[in-house]
Amino acid sequence: MIAAEMALRKPTGKIGTPRREKDEVELVQGVTDGRADGRPILIRIANGDTDGSKYMKFYDTPRPGHADLPALLKFPDHDLRGSGQFSGRLTAAIVAAGAITKQVIARDGIQVDAFTRSVGDVADTDIRTQADARNSRGFATRACDAVLDDRMRACIESAGSEGDSVGGVVECVITGLPIGFGGIWFDALDAELAKAMFGIPACKGVEFGDGFGLGTMRGSESNDGYRFDDGRIVTESNHLGGIVGGMCDGAPVVFRTVFKATPSIGKPQDTVNLRTEENDTVEVTGRHDPCIVPRAVAVVEAMAALTVADQIARGYR
Repeated sequence: MIAAEMALRKPTGKIGTPRREKDEVELVQGVTDGRADGRPILIRIANGDTDGSKYMKFYDTPRPGHADLPALLKFPDHDLRGSGQFSGRLTAAIVAAGAITKQVIARDGIQVDAFTRSVGDVADTDIRTQADARNSRGFATRACDAVLDDRMRACIESAGSEGDSVGGVVECVITGLPIGFGGIWFDALDAELAKAMFGIPACKGVEFGDGFGLGTMRGSESNDGYRFDDGRIVTESNHLGGIVGGMCDGAPVVFRTVFKATPSIGKPQDTVNLRTEENDTVEVTGRHDPCIVPRAVAVVEAMAALTVADQIARGYR
């Protein structure tokens, strides 16, 4: 299962970086004969296809949109090769850990699935189910159908051919959580999920249910009515994304995460020269994704699973 999840994070063709890592996950400790043995599980993922030389010029001319400038000024010994702790490479470990966590929460009937809601100006406007999200694993862009996959792929390849990049939105669905699941205040489920999503490099926004669209709705429109269905309490709609007061209300938890366009692009960009203290420009010539959204889908799933498991461990069932 870990290998399958890691494969979903790998770059594909022209819509991903030319860098190719094996991403073989080594379980150094905590697993014996395929089962957890009670010790902390230690995961190791080796980096093989590396080229730190492409990053050296960013010490003088930091990339706009990246963490180069604040990191260099805040941490004088910051190692820019590969972008250090601000690199999307850190998500490899997140996906590996998430693959284990998914198996843990599945014992409680909890399932996490995500898909690509939009790339650039190509948006999926259909109402999607968890089954649709699961089926997105069959498409390179993590779109929900072949037509959208082709359109999203074309959008990404077009940006990449121009030395540019494009962003997009990932939607995630969590089912199996009982009514009342989640903490309150700073431990609220939506607060913890949002915090986890912002821990993913390039995430710039999170919304639940209809999100910012709720600002244009009346209470009579946005409130999700309750009904009994075969003895179970269900909601008639899901405008609020399955969470009220930081706790689940019986509907699937639905949220979207927006990822900015990759800042490392081949077009000239305005920057400053920290060595000469003059204005300058910079072009990125290394190997970078023209769009990280398709690869981010697996990361969003992993982060969501880790958050749910953490809430369970803290007694917020």
